[in-house]
Amino acid sequence: MPVALTVAGSDPSGGAGIQADLKTFSALGVYGTAVLTALTAQNTRGVTGVHPVPAAFVGEQLRTLLADVRVDATKLGMLGSASVVREVARTLAGRPAGPVVTDPVMVATSGDRLIDEDAVAAVRDELLPVTDLVTPNAPEAAALLGTAPARTLDELSGQAEALLGLGPGAVLLKGGHLSGPESVDVLATADGVTVTRRPRIGTTNTHGTGCTLSSALAALAAQATQATQATQTAQATQATQATQATQTAGAAGAAGAARAGGPPDWAALVERARDYLQVALTGGASLRVGSGRGPVHHFAGVWPR
Repeated sequence: MPVALTVAGSDPSGGAGIQADLKTFSALGVYGTAVLTALTAQNTRGVTGVHPVPAAFVGEQLRTLLADVRVDATKLGMLGSASVVREVARTLAGRPAGPVVTDPVMVATSGDRLIDEDAVAAVRDELLPVTDLVTPNAPEAAALLGTAPARTLDELSGQAEALLGLGPGAVLLKGGHLSGPESVDVLATADGVTVTRRPRIGTTNTHGTGCTLSSALAALAAQATQATQATQTAQATQATQATQATQTAGAAGAAGAARAGGPPDWAALVERARDYLQVALTGGASLRVGSGRGPVHHFAGVWPR
């Protein structure tokens, strides 16, 4: 069973934060684990308070979990303070928890600010270099780059490439804040820029969309990581059944492949994650949860109608 980890805050309404992440992991067939960074007082209409978990205890949660549980991929959500960002970045620097998907949560869908100013610099300078895929929306990308939010596809592409230069393995810059009949995201990797499109869905059930997309990407990356590890294990097992000379060469080759690993095929995973989110957005209205911006339906297409 693939295992994914979310490091994020709690949302009592269940639409965002670790609650959304764990639902997404489960819907995609991945076992979910969680490290809590903050308690929030919020509902579908907004955030009224945030109670951060001390950075040292966030680190203790992480280290204790990773000392026992194999984690195939990690999603980082609301970290809240520079001290927590630094603690998480230090702990994950050696990639003990698989590919890292960072959703640099700074502003909720409702418009509420969720991260302090010092943490923006810590995310940019310390977290992005240990991130395999970062998934900002236009306002978050602008905050990280110290510029105005992108308003056109060309600006999205340029800012995605600029973010790539800050150290992450890949950037998915979300264009949901732009107008138009399509929701357009831009993926920037070492191979270039790819544009991905979906029809824009007219719904007010958008609470937690960023959490859901990034956790879907982490879940799919966990599946890909486990599949790669299984292949490498099979190759190593075959090598031990050969002669001593072949055995030695094969083991060295398998070890090199395991170290090299290689990043997930983010372009393929982004398309699958966006398909999942599209179904969740479409099904959100059927939940009838709250009187504000309701949640997406994480189990649409999974639960019986």
